[in-house]
Amino acid sequence: MRSLNPYSSISPWLRCYRRLHCRTLSTSSLPPSQDPILTTDPSVTPSDSPEKTKSFSDPSNSSSKPNSENSQLMETRVVETVLGQRGDPDSAFEQFKLAMERCAFQRWTGEPFHVLLHILVSSSEHHHIARSLILKHVLGDSGPPSALFDGLVDSAKRFSFELCPVVFNSLLDSLVKARRVRDAIDCFNAMMDHGILIWPFLIGKVSKVLVKNKMITEAKGLYTGVVCRGIKCSTSTVRLMMRACLKEGEAEEAERYFLEAKASGIQHDPPTYSVAIYAACTLGKVEAAISLLNEMKGKNWVPSKGTYVNVISACVKQRNMVDALRLKEEMVNCGHSKDLVVMTSLMKGYCVRGDVNDALGLLNDIVECGLSPNKVTYAVLIEGCCNKGRMGKAQELYAQMKRAGIKPSVYIENSLLRGFLKANLLDEATKQFEQVVMTDVANVFTYNSMLAWFCRNGKMKEAESIWDKMVNKGIVPTIVSYNSMILLSCRNGNMDKALSLYSELLQRNMEVNAVTYSILIDGHFGKGDAEQALETFDKMLAYGIAPTDFTYNSIINGLSKVGRTSEAKTMLHNFREDGLIPSCLTYNFIINGFLKEGSVSSALAAYTEMCDNGISPNVVTYTCLIYGFCQSNNIDLAVKLLNEMRAKGIQLDIVTYGVLIDVFCKRRDMENAMELFEELLGVGLSPNAILYNTMISGFRNVNNMEAALALHERMVNEGISCDLETYTTLIDGLLKDGKILPASNMYSEMLSKGITPDDIAYTVLVQGLSNKKQVNNAQKVLDEMCKNKVTPNVLIYNTLIAGYFKEGNIQEAFRLHDEMLDRGLVPDDTTYDILVRGTREGSLAMGTSSI
Repeated sequence: MRSLNPYSSISPWLRCYRRLHCRTLSTSSLPPSQDPILTTDPSVTPSDSPEKTKSFSDPSNSSSKPNSENSQLMETRVVETVLGQRGDPDSAFEQFKLAMERCAFQRWTGEPFHVLLHILVSSSEHHHIARSLILKHVLGDSGPPSALFDGLVDSAKRFSFELCPVVFNSLLDSLVKARRVRDAIDCFNAMMDHGILIWPFLIGKVSKVLVKNKMITEAKGLYTGVVCRGIKCSTSTVRLMMRACLKEGEAEEAERYFLEAKASGIQHDPPTYSVAIYAACTLGKVEAAISLLNEMKGKNWVPSKGTYVNVISACVKQRNMVDALRLKEEMVNCGHSKDLVVMTSLMKGYCVRGDVNDALGLLNDIVECGLSPNKVTYAVLIEGCCNKGRMGKAQELYAQMKRAGIKPSVYIENSLLRGFLKANLLDEATKQFEQVVMTDVANVFTYNSMLAWFCRNGKMKEAESIWDKMVNKGIVPTIVSYNSMILLSCRNGNMDKALSLYSELLQRNMEVNAVTYSILIDGHFGKGDAEQALETFDKMLAYGIAPTDFTYNSIINGLSKVGRTSEAKTMLHNFREDGLIPSCLTYNFIINGFLKEGSVSSALAAYTEMCDNGISPNVVTYTCLIYGFCQSNNIDLAVKLLNEMRAKGIQLDIVTYGVLIDVFCKRRDMENAMELFEELLGVGLSPNAILYNTMISGFRNVNNMEAALALHERMVNEGISCDLETYTTLIDGLLKDGKILPASNMYSEMLSKGITPDDIAYTVLVQGLSNKKQVNNAQKVLDEMCKNKVTPNVLIYNTLIAGYFKEGNIQEAFRLHDEMLDRGLVPDDTTYDILVRGTREGSLAMGTSSI
């Protein structure tokens, strides 16, 4: 094989191109044996002919100017010469080089070059020469590669060469090396269009270049074209495309590439499996990820630690702690050390599931393994403790983290703040807030947490203070901030303030969301202004903001509250067409609305419709119906619903028990009331003060003060605070039983607990004492009322006046009458009946005529 070294510095056809303009002697008239272009004698060179040498160098010769006819003729002769050596690639190449030395063209990219390449690639020993020539051609100023590609195809057809993949793949490879990406794409597509086999490694190489240049769409197009033609790519190419898809956030497409390649028979390697597992984890397909992991192990491959970490994290996200823990142990058994990321992920899973103790147990494992908890580890544990209300442990971890030299992030600071607020530890929350603000790490979420708490609890002054601090610190309020303030204003009934904040939002060009409008709609309904609420809803639609289920439910609830439940039900059907999926809550609003309007039949119809739509009633649904039926004296229907609840296994809550017990107490059916009371205790519910008061009042009404006092004692033992209603009912019952001393003791107990009597309590005392002929003591109660600046009512005066008449103290009776008038109280018919009757009885007793 002849060496290419003499021509290594510059391609031979470029040298002959430069001589084109020096040539003065036409060779067209020479016989073939003497034509320097077509000679086959290597001994004949340009230097052997002085005349030819002179004509090459004589620029004055008019024939030295090339023309297309001469060029075409020379090209044809070179082709014939090269073709003459078709079976001998070395000779063909030598003749081509010789022709290049004697030609007069600056460039030679035409048919002779194409023919030479075909001859060279016909021999495997000359492939490297062809590749070298093509690379120099691409790197040089050789024009568009499409000309070379088309020329190779045309010359193959003309001279019956096969379309050898070597020459075309070499061209494609050269274009990639020259970083001519667009030309490479065109060459790639042209090869596929002509059915030329593309080498698998080049498919990957081109794809890699495209991905590296962020030409993902083009890479996908090439890959799809290859696959559609049944060409198998290497697993590395598949992996490359999968990673490109994942970077674009297209995990589903990455998974599809993997599965399609696998189905086509491509044997994937461990790295490709790892990428497929990552894609499955990204899609939340934990079972698929575990299955692929098992396939890897079935091939006797050891999955990498990173692969295990991905699958374990995915399991944790789906709260599948069983598989997460199993895979953690499997990872360690495979020889991988315990990983802080894995352990922290498991902690997160336990915390989300509410198993804080198990999460804290893993902290001990981390320390025992010689790992050091980082900021993320502490953040997970502190947040978990805060969510469970374990603020003491959260503070302990916070201090431990700081001792370890880890500076708490604002996320951790905010977690503590939210934890304190959730536990209603306002003092601690305030201290935490002030500390975060003082250290200048507070962000808008810090302020929003405090702001939201004050707004939810109706504390306008405190909320405005937080707002001012936030603005003064240069922190721009978010839509969440505004929504909190608007919510507080609406709940306080201050719609002017709410609308002012809404206008400010618009002026700041902030994006008002569905929550904002829903709050305003609810606020208008709360003020009874249904028309303004519906107008706000129309405005929301006009701005192109899609209503949420909260919006729809606010409208349905609002209409039901203002006595327009039929309209609410009609709108429900309209909302369903707009995409609302009615919930149990939605129907509860309508059922409750109909019951408040006294339309039991409509409430039942809504309940039936709810069940027909496959929506299961909850305890609130049944409680509303039972209460409504009881109010309308449909006790049998209420009991029927109660039995239906129990049959469906729906556990009654304290409200449901309270409604039923109240009904039985008012019907003086204390046997059934007590049975329900004992039942709620048996299921582990704790009666509240309201329920105890209902039972005490019920026993008082049936004159069973022994049972009433027993319940009072039970309240005290269970630490349930007795309120004014409790004591008023007990005192009333004791006085009616004539037990003045126990009643007095109960009154003293009430005062000792700081409970101030109201006009009802004083009325009970006055009536009870007067009825037991304790008028003087009843008068003292009146005096105490005046001392405590509690205005007596007409009933109290009537009771005392009647009492004095019964004792014959007419003068005191009329004095009280005058006192009543002086207080601005208007006597009623009972007052005058007492005065007339008392005066008549007094006159008869004195032997005088009646008035």
